[in-house]
Amino acid sequence: MKSNIFPALKLTLLCILLLVVAYSASVWGIAQFSPNAGKGEIISYNGKTFYSNIGQSVTDDKYFWSRPSAVEYNAAGSGGSNKAPSNEEYLQQVQARVDTFLVHNPEVKKIEIPVDLVTASGSGLDPHISVQAANVQVKRIANLRGIAEGNIQQLIISITEKPLLGLFGPERINVLKLNIALDYLK
Repeated sequence: MKSNIFPALKLTLLCILLLVVAYSASVWGIAQFSPNAGKGEIISYNGKTFYSNIGQSVTDDKYFWSRPSAVEYNAAGSGGSNKAPSNEEYLQQVQARVDTFLVHNPEVKKIEIPVDLVTASGSGLDPHISVQAANVQVKRIANLRGIAEGNIQQLIISITEKPLLGLFGPERINVLKLNIALDYLK
């Protein structure tokens, strides 16, 4: 038995050193070379500080709406709703979001509403919407702000983030950056 205990303790100590200390230190060290030392992209606007990689609640009609959150945009509690697409409560919640969107965007048909405007992401903190989700909101924003739809369309094109290496993932738009740029659009 003694012949097994010491090798097991040595292996445990080695794993702790490698997997806890060395791995954590290496991830921290690599993060120091990233922008803002791994703390995310911080944007200051109108006297407030925002993290561009965390979704923000936006429901004002003169701005692009963000994706709904299952965690009320609380970064300390990231997570989805974990409700199945057949769950009655979940279906009622999505239907309420669809109805709210249609009230604020009467020119849009129900079938034209992109899914990312009525469903939360897996983390509940997705800061992005699809290009389609931005385009479906253009008419409302143009009417309220008195800006030509074409100018807003050009803004959407300029803010659109392309897929990684042109291959991985869809085109997407950071809602916070889009809304800040929208405030500067005349």
